[in-house]
Amino acid sequence: MNEFEQQILSVNGIELSVHVAGPLDGRPVWLLHGFPECWHSWRNQVPALVQAGYRVFVPEMRGYGRSSAPADVNAYDLLTLCADIQAAMDAFGHTQACIVGHDWGAPVAWHLALLEPQRVKALVTLSVPFGGRPKRPATELMREHYADRFNYILYFQEPGIAEQELDADIDRSLRAFMGDTEVFLQTKAVDARLFDGVVVATELPDWCAPADYEIYRQTFAGLGFRGALNWYRNFERNWQRTEFLAGLQVRQPTLFLIGDRDPVGVLEAHTIKRMPGLVPQLEQQLIEDCGHWIQSEKAEAVNAAMLGFLGRVYAEGAGTAS
Repeated sequence: MNEFEQQILSVNGIELSVHVAGPLDGRPVWLLHGFPECWHSWRNQVPALVQAGYRVFVPEMRGYGRSSAPADVNAYDLLTLCADIQAAMDAFGHTQACIVGHDWGAPVAWHLALLEPQRVKALVTLSVPFGGRPKRPATELMREHYADRFNYILYFQEPGIAEQELDADIDRSLRAFMGDTEVFLQTKAVDARLFDGVVVATELPDWCAPADYEIYRQTFAGLGFRGALNWYRNFERNWQRTEFLAGLQVRQPTLFLIGDRDPVGVLEAHTIKRMPGLVPQLEQQLIEDCGHWIQSEKAEAVNAAMLGFLGRVYAEGAGTAS
């Protein structure tokens, strides 16, 4: 891993930890992690980007690690999460940037593209597609569809319930998420808990060495999962606050990557099919023999796709990098 400089920025009412690497004059690339991960989930992408001449900015997103974790659930809606990164880009003097996002980082990236059509020049999103603003909040639709069976997103909605289960054993929780996709696709009673019936592996997956896992663990060991879970508790607030974005297209050149064994591909198949109409300059690539943790499981394939794409669409015109 390239040597990082960690900066703690006071932005948007919080402290935001950002790890920075690469040449001072490199074009800015922001890497936004998802749930339940950390900045270190991009450990395999940073060296490749730096070697290609980019200046890389990897935040610990609000609610994670060294960054602030406000108690208020409403402090985690998408526009607020975007504002964290917008203010950080201001602090670094970025007039142009590429945004890369995985899992929950992908919706932040999608919305940054909508909010910043001039500054965001290119977009790479992993695992979570863009469906535009729905006609109703997604949780309303989920409650109808999963009225008689378990759904992990609905389970996350009530503050304190999921935290009690996940925080009771941080290591078990992380290994469960890192393991098979069973934890997301399981069918069971509506009143079940997340890990009921889930066999948690005692070994780490091949893509996560013990030293790397320790950084994941440290991310949650002090804070627990409360801040990270609060991202899930803003579907209705996100829907209310993004009315002004309804119907807008993502106009930037965009690369979307997803693993062929990612459960999101099943859950969001309809969104993926109609995404080209919402993202006119879209390139899509299916990564074979790959689950949800795409940038870790298939780092070489992700790096090759991302660097090839950026070389075509982000090779000219750099913003001011700090």
